Amino acid sequence: MNKPTDFARIPVDHDDIDTNPSSNEHFSTVLNARLSRRSLLRGGAASAATAFLGAMGLSACGGSDSDTVTAPAPPTGTTPPAEKLLGFTAVSKSLADAVVVPAGYTASVLYALGDPLTAATPAYKNDGTDTDMENRAGDHHDGMEFFPLSSTGVPSTSENSRGLLAMNHEATTDEKLSSFFLHANGGTMSLPRPAAEVDKEMALHGLSVVEVRKNAGKWEYLKESAFNRRVHQQTEVELSGPVRGNVLVTTKYSPTGTKIRGTLNNCGTGKTPWNTYLSGEENWSGYFTRAATDDAARADKSVAALKRYGRDQGAASRHGWETGGADDKYARWNISKTGVSTNGSDDYRNEMNGMGYIVEMDAYDKTRAIKKRTALGRYAHESAAFGKVEAGKPLAVYMGDDSRNEYIFKYVSNTLWSAADASAADRIATGDKYLDNGKLYVAKFAADGSGQWIELSITNAAIAAYANYKFADQADVLVNVRLAGDAVGATRMDRPEWCSVNPANGEIYFALTNNSNRRVEPGSASQSAPDAANPRVYTDMKGTTAQNGNPNGHILRVKEGAAGSAATSFTWDVYLFGAEAAAAADKVNLSGLTADQDFSSPDGLAFSTATGICWFQTDDGAYTDVTNCMMLAGVPGQVGDGKKVTLSYPRADGSTLNVDTFVGKAATADTLKRFLVGPVGSEITGIAETPDGKALFVNIQHPGENTSSANVADPAKYTSQWPANAGYGAGKRPRSATIVITKNDGGRIGT
Repeated sequence: MNKPTDFARIPVDHDDIDTNPSSNEHFSTVLNARLSRRSLLRGGAASAATAFLGAMGLSACGGSDSDTVTAPAPPTGTTPPAEKLLGFTAVSKSLADAVVVPAGYTASVLYALGDPLTAATPAYKNDGTDTDMENRAGDHHDGMEFFPLSSTGVPSTSENSRGLLAMNHEATTDEKLSSFFLHANGGTMSLPRPAAEVDKEMALHGLSVVEVRKNAGKWEYLKESAFNRRVHQQTEVELSGPVRGNVLVTTKYSPTGTKIRGTLNNCGTGKTPWNTYLSGEENWSGYFTRAATDDAARADKSVAALKRYGRDQGAASRHGWETGGADDKYARWNISKTGVSTNGSDDYRNEMNGMGYIVEMDAYDKTRAIKKRTALGRYAHESAAFGKVEAGKPLAVYMGDDSRNEYIFKYVSNTLWSAADASAADRIATGDKYLDNGKLYVAKFAADGSGQWIELSITNAAIAAYANYKFADQADVLVNVRLAGDAVGATRMDRPEWCSVNPANGEIYFALTNNSNRRVEPGSASQSAPDAANPRVYTDMKGTTAQNGNPNGHILRVKEGAAGSAATSFTWDVYLFGAEAAAAADKVNLSGLTADQDFSSPDGLAFSTATGICWFQTDDGAYTDVTNCMMLAGVPGQVGDGKKVTLSYPRADGSTLNVDTFVGKAATADTLKRFLVGPVGSEITGIAETPDGKALFVNIQHPGENTSSANVADPAKYTSQWPANAGYGAGKRPRSATIVITKNDGGRIGT
């Protein structure tokens, strides 16, 4: 598609990296039986509508361009219509600086960057002068989970009006070094960085737990709650599982290799069957720096491992935190070998090996240790989704590595599930039981729609004899699991993002957000040819810019073999291909998306346990000249409900590359609709709900990130002023925030 030029400044996408040089019966019918384009703004009215929506910041609208934006409540005393999944009118694409939801729904801002989490912490001024960031909401709200609380304040699984939101605070908005919206004058854009700026930025990365409740019909957060908690870069976290105590995680801070400070760049989430919170550490490597001479200083196999994880010698760090001063909390971000010890106990050469795990936290109990579950492997984690939970059988956890050409993984516990553990008194000890001992597998997809899980074990001959890296033990395999995946020939994927399990049939859905390095004829080790599971290579024009590879992404799904969670074989197909509605149907828009359904770069993904709806969200740069990022609702079928499609690509020598793939049943207006569009520059992320499905919590991350740091003093030049323009909080600087969506008639979300 030929599109107008997007914003002049395109921020660096810290997710879009590539360090893999390796060569390797319809569901809606069942549920309903159980239950009983172009733009929003067009023509001469565009400027007036933009002003209206931008001033509101939150709005409800219909689907077609002629629909009104009013959301009338049903007349008092009337009986609401029978519930139907996806019964709402689809939301149109939008470029407004507002959260847009369907008519009949209300979206309210609940919890934003800087909001105080103690009674003594003052309100957020949002002018760059705020302090005490360790006791405020972090930045870049991302994945989250809802943990119900009973009226007496004890853990529950069924309470709908009170609970805890545990969430990730992935990063901060930066253009060069400084997180400019956080500092009064935009901060320091050169090295060294002032300690006060670094301290503020470090504090806003990590996790938070915040109590929320429904009061007089409206949701609110409680800043004085004893449950409120922040986890930041000075919080002590335990290393647990096979890597604990290994020489690869020995540091000056932890000579025994048992602990680390903080959790970093947390993105997707998960919720365990025993009611704890899981958080995935994603793109953490860019926060560290290495000296230009570090390869020679190390002179060992760690150089190969560092390069595989994106840290070449001389690599600069994202924020320059290592320059904040002489204190150890700054020194840890320089992972050069500076000491003389043989094990790294006198420097931070191994510090990065303590990042990149699934982190477990008990949201209900801040006295319990936070643990990094190393048995699940180290990579750019997104979410962690449990497969079907059955007593007497092992648990499976599905995960993806979010970088170009990386892999999909599965962990299978050695311990068989006991139903009694769902209500265990010591939830973290229960995590020890299931998440510290098991087998880790990587996926290999075949061209015939089948696939296999390959165990990543030091006993695997391909790993033990791998020529490019000599693994010492199983801990080494887990710390350097990307290299282990290379060794066994795992399938290089189009950036695996979140995953979730369909509660109706146990199939696993993986969002593959995009891949700019797919080529019909790869010209370098960083590029990959199309294959059955990643079949598209095309060019999408954005103004005069050619977006090559797979710019719009797709959602893949897997059906396990007869052994279920413990299966080592599976079948698969593609649930949906992201595309513009007008894109070529035979090569790009393979799912036949309409203007009410088209999307690009799927990222967040979760199934509602209340309704079975598949919610997915976008983090996109390919389609943002046409629409802001969005959230859609789907009612999917099952693996194999569609057809085989062959894509043909001409080669330079005149021959043809034919790629077979398997496309799920085409979406219809009853099975896929756009539900929400966010403010300018934002990513839509985070999906959590109350047990009854009547309140849906969603995160709006980094609105206005396209703003130039040079314009921090002039709000008129911000590309977004959300959520201030929605009436929330002081100042006009854009803030990441959590919204809560409710249905005006009191019904379940998505009906």
